[in-house]
Order: sequence, then structure tokens, then C-alpha cells
Amino acid sequence: MRAPLSRLVRLLAAAVLLLTACACGGDRRDDSVTIMVPWSGDEFAAFHTVVKSFEKDTGVHVNVQVTRALTQQLDAAVGAGAPPDLAILPSVGAISTYADRDKGLKPLRAAVGGFLQPFQGLTTNGGTTVYALPVKVDVKSLVWFRASLPGRPRDPAAVASFAAGRPGLWCLGLESGPTSGWPGADWIADLVLQNADGDGPYRRWLSGRVPWTRAESAWRDWWGLVGTGAQGASTKGFGEAARGMTTRPPQCSLAHGALSAMGFGPADVQDGAYDFVPSSTRRRLEVSADFVGKFTTGNPNADALATYLAGRRAQQSWVDQPGGYAFSANAEVTRYRNGGVQQRIADLLRPHSGYTLCFGAADAMAPDMSAAFYRAVLTYVGQKGADLPTLLAELDLLQRKLGPAGKSPVGADRLCAAT
Repeated sequence: MRAPLSRLVRLLAAAVLLLTACACGGDRRDDSVTIMVPWSGDEFAAFHTVVKSFEKDTGVHVNVQVTRALTQQLDAAVGAGAPPDLAILPSVGAISTYADRDKGLKPLRAAVGGFLQPFQGLTTNGGTTVYALPVKVDVKSLVWFRASLPGRPRDPAAVASFAAGRPGLWCLGLESGPTSGWPGADWIADLVLQNADGDGPYRRWLSGRVPWTRAESAWRDWWGLVGTGAQGASTKGFGEAARGMTTRPPQCSLAHGALSAMGFGPADVQDGAYDFVPSSTRRRLEVSADFVGKFTTGNPNADALATYLAGRRAQQSWVDQPGGYAFSANAEVTRYRNGGVQQRIADLLRPHSGYTLCFGAADAMAPDMSAAFYRAVLTYVGQKGADLPTLLAELDLLQRKLGPAGKSPVGADRLCAAT
């Protein structure tokens, strides 16, 4: 009974997904295209503005399916034979997984060039097949604080000394549904990247070519920063925790992560009420990207929308929307209307910034290893930083058990790029 039941579950999940499309949805038409996205709030509002422009320009109706559990819903829809035309893929690992394991990702009829590295459209066959285009990128290696914070750190080297002995300064939340633990995983990966002698050891680690025990110092450094401040973090959402900086009086003073996750108001960002320093003392930054991929054939509107979303006009409109705080991998997008800290972050991504940009480890790892990484972070916090060797040994055991399936599906040479 397991196989028929599993099939029924997938069919029901896909049916529910199709019936719960957002207000942009409706019946499928010849002049329509369907896209599945994970965004909400200001992020979705910024995306929706771009979609409405596409509809006005082309007359094509865009059905938007919104879900916070994107990969689970996408798996269900693909398994049931009812995938969306397009879907936002939240990592480079997801692109390779859906393309290489016959999970439905189709080649796009789109140009490859025009993107910053390492966000270049993912290709195979010597660059002749395009499987995904970057539509939204982020810098994760940032430490945030109120601009008026007394004694605020002025450079990356000052962060550790400023926070030393005061773990309660950090706004830390780890709860995020099925991906709970990811804020800690991002932070630990950032520390691995900073601690390594060059980016080579980092790439080998997240590619599964060196044991997890090589990253032990980063885990301990992370616990040294957050320590007792991690109490209750496992059940607190990341956004909720970050908003602790914005309350009066503030509940916390420092946060690590991307601007889009901080929950700052547009006026606060434009007026400089909050500021950041890169967390890197070695000019290496952890970055992420959302890509658009195609899961059907025979609908030219899918290729048109994917190309439009990654193009200069749409990207410029997207990054200029207040509150969404998107960043673009399109090399032609250089100026950000919101200015201030958003422009400064964007400049870190540009050629000749002097930074090496590396995808986040969990984003590049195979899905099973990423999930295990997240769970290990929660366990580590629950154990109050104890028994780390056992925890890392269990991750190494899983890595060996999974074999090639547990290694990053993305080539190590594509995970970092110097600007």
C-alpha cells in the first residue's frame, strides 16, 4: 500500500497547491504562465510589481503560486505530473538536483551572459544549455546594528571584541519551519570561510571532500560569540529575533545576515538608522541567490517571463522597490534608488570590489547534508555547546553513508569567484 498511498499524497498536495494560488492566479490560458515563488510581505510586493509590468508589456497573464515550503510543494507537483511552468530555486544545489536527477528541470531558451560571478546562469554542455537564471541575490556576511549604538564596531575586526563576553547582544533566531537552523548554519559557514587559508579549504569542505571535523573551530567560535544568548533561539523566528533591534528599548544590539531578513523599514534604511560592517576580516563574503527555472515544455511564455525577470529593466525595477531590499546579479544594474546601505552592499558584489564571493555552504550542499547541517545546529544549541566532536562525527558518518549522493552537486570551482 505504500506506493499507491505516496502517489495519492502527491496528487492531493499538487491539487491543493493549484487551488491555493494567490490572487494573481486563475484558469490556465494559452496566453498565461505559472510561476511558484517563496516570497511574502515586502519581498513579494517587489516581485509582484515586476510581474505586473510584464503582463502590461506582453498581455500574458501570470499565475503566481506562493508557498513558504517551496521545495516540498514543487516536489509534490512534479511527482504528480502537474508542475508550474516556472519555479524559483533557492540555491545552486537545488538547480543541480532538479537538473541532474531527472526531477523535471528543463533547459531555458535564454542567453547566458551578462551576470556577475559567481551568479552566472548555470549551464552544462560547454555553456550551450541554460538551466536557471539568477533573479535575486543577497550578501549574508554582514553584521548589523543601530547607527547610534555606543561604541559600535567600525570594521570587521572590531566585531568580536565589541561582542566579547556579551552574548546577549546578538539577535538570534533559528526557527524556520522545515529549514529551522539555517541562520546558525549560515553563520558557521561564514566563520569557516573567514578562518580558512584562502577559499580552497572552504570549497573542499562544502563539496564533501574534507571531513566535518575540519570545521570544528568555526562551530566553537560561533558558540563563543552567541553562547548563552542562544537560549530560546531554537523556537524564535529569525525575523522576529532581528526585529529586537528595532524595539524601544532594543532587546538586542547585533544581528548577522542579509539585509532582506532584518525587517528594517524603508525610511530607516534610506536615512541610515541602521548600519553594517562586513563580517569578513579577509575580504571573503558568503552570498546566496534565487534562480528561476523551467519545469514544462511547449509554453514560450515561460521562457519569455524567465528572460524578462533576469533582464536589466525588470532587475532595475525590482531592486528599486522600497522594503524588498533585493540585489541584482545583472551586470548592467549598478545604481540603487534607495541608496545608502543598499548601494554599499550592492557595491560589494561589483567587479573590482576586492572581495571573493562564495555561495553559502548549505546552499551548495546536497539536500540531505543541508538538512543534517540544520538539525546539527539545533542540537548544538540544545546541548549548550557540548559534545561537538560527537555531533561532527555523526555528520561525517552521514557524509560517508550517502557517498556521492551526499556531496555537493555543484562543482567546487563554481562556488567562489573573486571580484
